Amino acid sequence: MPADKELAPRSRRVREAVLRAATELLAEGGLPAATVDAVSARSGVSKATIYKHWSNRICVAIDAFALHMAEVTPVPDTGSAREDLTRQVRNVAAFYAGPVGQVYAQLLAATVTDPGAAELLRHRFLEGRRELIRQMWRAGVERGELRTDIDVEIAQDVLFGSIIFRLVSGHAPLTPAEAEAIADAALTGLLTRPTHDPNRTSPRE
Repeated sequence: MPADKELAPRSRRVREAVLRAATELLAEGGLPAATVDAVSARSGVSKATIYKHWSNRICVAIDAFALHMAEVTPVPDTGSAREDLTRQVRNVAAFYAGPVGQVYAQLLAATVTDPGAAELLRHRFLEGRRELIRQMWRAGVERGELRTDIDVEIAQDVLFGSIIFRLVSGHAPLTPAEAEAIADAALTGLLTRPTHDPNRTSPRE
């Protein structure tokens, strides 16, 4: 579906109603609850209209999920690359630590057998989030705080990849202290001058 600014007023209202309903249903019962029937009943938008704009319920859920995360995890701008990136790691970890994290895991599983939905997840959700981090990275490089010899795409994977791995594997918690430790370990190598405190202990020590 086109971006909001490209939509006619009626289509924009339809989109907003559908995504609001889908967001509520995802929060109440995860992906299984966000059926097209349920979204239609909750939003007042006919199933035919929903299918006109989205291929299936997974695509509706992806758009709703992307919008919700953008609203609840705004990118910080403190003027410090370390502080901004640390806060963002904490914010993302907190987002995935709750019930919404299970929704994302469900979406990842659902897209395995749906190439179209997988592409939508990358385009609507992942690419937008990664572009925001690129902007943060460029600002940090311009201030001389971040290493210029490290690719920003690799830096993002180092900072946030472990959070997603913990989410899908469940092998370790996503507590604020753990998120802080992940950010600290990653940033020690990403900053131009390591600022790791040797006296700081791991949250498990």
